[in-house]
Amino acid sequence: MLEQVIVAGFGGQGVLRIGQMITYAGFAEGKEVTWAPSYGPEMRGGTANCSCVISDEPIGTPVLMEANSIIVMNLPSLHKFEPVVIEGGKLFINSSIIKEKATRTDISVFYIEASDIAAEAGNALGANMVMLGAYVAATGIVQLETLYDLVKQTFTGSKAKFVDSNIECIKAGAEAIKALV
Repeated sequence: MLEQVIVAGFGGQGVLRIGQMITYAGFAEGKEVTWAPSYGPEMRGGTANCSCVISDEPIGTPVLMEANSIIVMNLPSLHKFEPVVIEGGKLFINSSIIKEKATRTDISVFYIEASDIAAEAGNALGANMVMLGAYVAATGIVQLETLYDLVKQTFTGSKAKFVDSNIECIKAGAEAIKALV
């Protein structure tokens, strides 16, 4: 098994957190993992993306020229990363923000109204967790339960108040993908 995923959006949308959670979950389940972040000089509003590799075997490089899956949170990321999805791969689009449709017909495209779903779940900032839940439910790369445990472990201190709402967002994303598959 080899899964290569790129997560992209604006800084402040939690794209790096999605990648971290995928990577931490893979590690927790005994898989080989890499995570490589990339972001502009701006703290919020600039571009941000990360690449993750999860495998049953040792990983040669974290650098990706193509990916099995892409998660995009904004329109510039859709334009930049849609071409690097491998044929037969998966593209996850936050359709609350991105109104354009994907142009590729040789991949599976999932339109998730992540921002709207997060707001309905009571966590307006949880669109990234919705997309995480959708991605994991569609790929099966890690177990959803592993993500729930990681949310409890990583949202501590002043962020502990977001544990329940983030878990609800992950669950809502997983449910949303079921309606599309």
